Amino acid sequence: MRMENAVDIFKALANEKRLQILEWLKHPEENFGPQGLHIPDDDEFDNSVCVGSISEKSHMSVSTTSNYLVQMQRAGLLESRRFGKWTYYRRNEKGIHELADFIEKKC
Repeated sequence: MRMENAVDIFKALANEKRLQILEWLKHPEENFGPQGLHIPDDDEFDNSVCVGSISEKSHMSVSTTSNYLVQMQRAGLLESRRFGKWTYYRRNEKGIHELADFIEKKC
């Protein structure tokens, strides 16, 4: 991981709501109602949550929630997939582990 990437990740995490969303997405089945209603039967995007559900739980507007999710995705913390007009997000565990390795080695 490059230093610039780490800075983007730390910026994304420097907000209580974004950090809370990342925490909720660690165990989506415990933190959100049933998901995947808009995902076709022949497709998979396991452990993902619809933006609307995240917005509702966080008590933020859909647009603010979407902006937060996009920032975390650009930082490599989340992955997203669009199904029709619905977008689902889940944690990017590979990116999170790379950050943990970076912190262990550099900090």
